[in-house]
Amino acid sequence: MTHSDMTIVEQLKADYARFPQDQTYTLYAKDVYFKDPMTQFRGIDRYQKMIGFIQRWFMNCHMDLHDIQRQGNQIRSDWTLSWNTPLPWQPLIAISGWSELTLNDDGLIVSHVDYWNCSRLDVLKQHFS
Repeated sequence: MTHSDMTIVEQLKADYARFPQDQTYTLYAKDVYFKDPMTQFRGIDRYQKMIGFIQRWFMNCHMDLHDIQRQGNQIRSDWTLSWNTPLPWQPLIAISGWSELTLNDDGLIVSHVDYWNCSRLDVLKQHFS
């Protein structure tokens, strides 16, 4: 199945399954807005750099997709992201949360906002528990 034959939800499922490798950046508008509890920015180039950082620095990175639903121009995905931090003791970190994606009239993602089911402090504590 080619990229154009897949629905955006099917493509996102495939991207989650291989995250952070080989993401389909063509799903995103050039000026996509991204926000999560750590950062916010605008632009596909910054988004690609962030994914590249995750790919380089997070060991055994894995994204478990629990659910994904589309209603009109809104997509919500529920997930758990896990990885080992490259510290000498390589702690296993897990963040569960959800993403709210907004599509424009061309079907491109113009907004990607991530929410976590825990605080930034909870994530920091996982490195030392």
